Amino acid sequence: MVYLSRLKVILIGFALIAMVFGAQNALASVPGAHVLLHLDTDQVKSRRLEAVRDQIRTLLRDAEPRINYNGLAVSGLTVQVRISDAAQVEAAKAALKTVVDPIAGKEGPVEEFALDDSERGLLKFTITDAGAKYRTSVALTQSIEVIKNRLNELGVADAAVQLTDDGILVQAPGVADLPGLAQTLARQGRLSFQLVDTSMPVDDAVNGRPPVGSTVLYTPDDPPVPYLVEDRVLVSGDSVLDAKATHDSSTEQFVVAFRLDSKGTQRFKWATTRNIGKPFAVILDDQVISAPIIREPIEHGTVQISGNFTAASAKEFAVLLRTGALPARLTIVEEAR
Repeated sequence: MVYLSRLKVILIGFALIAMVFGAQNALASVPGAHVLLHLDTDQVKSRRLEAVRDQIRTLLRDAEPRINYNGLAVSGLTVQVRISDAAQVEAAKAALKTVVDPIAGKEGPVEEFALDDSERGLLKFTITDAGAKYRTSVALTQSIEVIKNRLNELGVADAAVQLTDDGILVQAPGVADLPGLAQTLARQGRLSFQLVDTSMPVDDAVNGRPPVGSTVLYTPDDPPVPYLVEDRVLVSGDSVLDAKATHDSSTEQFVVAFRLDSKGTQRFKWATTRNIGKPFAVILDDQVISAPIIREPIEHGTVQISGNFTAASAKEFAVLLRTGALPARLTIVEEAR
């Protein structure tokens, strides 16, 4: 029989307690398979500035009487516009009042934009630090919801998503293809339908300068194929109600079929009716998935897309459409098990 002194018993007891609690803490701090994602806050701000630019254009054009302007552009963290007639400056400021009106934040009103009208005829709307912080917070919340929806659609069990000081941490124990999951979660999923610009050969646009209002985009092929695409978005992924990957027996291709809401259906009908014979680019995350010729008006709200999909890529595309787009780019900081 072995006898231990009281001091040794106490020390062993403390050691056992430390081991138990240490193991619990270690388990709590080791997430298993996880992905760490970082939000591109610069893109959050730039997209907000672009949205305000478009808002200003609409407000000035819809004003009664119409307010003439020029030089509407984003410069740094500022949207600026020059009012052509000095006599209309005050009317312009009144028409654009909604741009500088405080918005409702969680902790009270937020002054998102500040107006500088010190230069005669020139109005400058600069995003404030509080405004940038608010938009970043909103984008993080939206990103977490999209990620949760994607995990659910992919059937990832026991996943957890939380905001940390380092970014958005996704814990996904038991996932076999962690890099593949990370790529799907980080994809923006921004779908749009835009007309192909046929006003000049695409090679001329690649080697020179594209026309104003158009941009050269490429397919995801290897090598990529360039298209000259009009910047105007005719229908966006915001109108998608549901999407599914399927197999087209007539072409033996994997395709993605989706259904549009009433607004998207009307816009699609309007766009295809007026552009018969023209190529219509299907764009996902600034890449041209396909560019079919519009043969006839598409009057119903069901659309089918083909684009050299595999079974896996068609499924991923459908998931992205069902769960919606991320508000800004996410970069993969870490993948670990």
